[in-house]
Amino acid sequence: METYDSYRAGVHAELRSAFDGRQGMLYDLLRYHLGWVDERGNPAEDALTPLHHCGVLTMASADAVSGEHREAVSAAAAVELAYNFVLVHNDVQAGRIDQDNVRPSIWWVWGPSQAINAGDGLHALARSVLMRLSDAGTDAETVLSALRGLDQACLTLCEGQYMDLTYQDQIMVSEADYMDMVGRKSGALAGCSALLGALASGAQSATADALEQWGRKLGMARQVRDDISDLWGRSGDGFTPANILNKKKSLPLIHALQTSDTAAKRELGAIYMKRVLEPGDTPRIVSILEEAGSREYSDGKMDELLQDAREALSGDEVELSHPEALDWAIQWVVGRQAE
Repeated sequence: METYDSYRAGVHAELRSAFDGRQGMLYDLLRYHLGWVDERGNPAEDALTPLHHCGVLTMASADAVSGEHREAVSAAAAVELAYNFVLVHNDVQAGRIDQDNVRPSIWWVWGPSQAINAGDGLHALARSVLMRLSDAGTDAETVLSALRGLDQACLTLCEGQYMDLTYQDQIMVSEADYMDMVGRKSGALAGCSALLGALASGAQSATADALEQWGRKLGMARQVRDDISDLWGRSGDGFTPANILNKKKSLPLIHALQTSDTAAKRELGAIYMKRVLEPGDTPRIVSILEEAGSREYSDGKMDELLQDAREALSGDEVELSHPEALDWAIQWVVGRQAE
């Protein structure tokens, strides 16, 4: 955990600095979401901001290129703010009442309208923080490229989110459509995160482009891992039905709908045609998926995506001084050892 703690401390300090002088209720909401204060604005007991996979990818990418991650803290803070903007909006869209069972979501406390406003504020602040790269000596052209990359990633992410919401109303979704959606929704910002770390550390274009593809595939692999976890849980007991109840189309479900026998397909369709799914439907869904081998298939697909990520870095023009930083990131982000 030493590497993570070092990354986290640097990004936390940068985020704190970005909020200096920003007062008012909007920023109280943002500080609440980041875990710094409680609902009344009082300092939280443990106010060190969690670092998500996007910030980790930025810092690890910079480490891999130059062996120095501190030059990428502004970029990492920016992608963390962008990722949190997505989390706030997703809480509203999915109706989640808490943040990872830790504290009530912004929309639950202050209403969906203020939550949307807070999410937009996080997005705007992300762009502002990214421009602080110039304070660390990054040239203006590179800062502009980084800003362009963040804007495009956020736009692509919204495309993927639109697709994800649309698929909730469809019984049949192809694996190709799912992978396209995941590449946008989960891959775009992860790829951008790695790209920004590369740019902040002075990588040449071939290396930066390769790291962007590496991050994109890693983000997609993480989404498949989450699909598996949402259905079977960390203990493999099948009692984490959040995405089932929201009728999200995950890879295990898509595989079962494509490969199961007619009776199983009809049963799955009947369950998903209900206006509101009942908690009792979950064990049966999981049973059908297990009979179809959908968990094993999805696990194999995650391995394929990780292999694609590694192959993205195999070009002769890719220059990495400390590639072991990327091996560590793979382990941290998806829980798999690098091969």
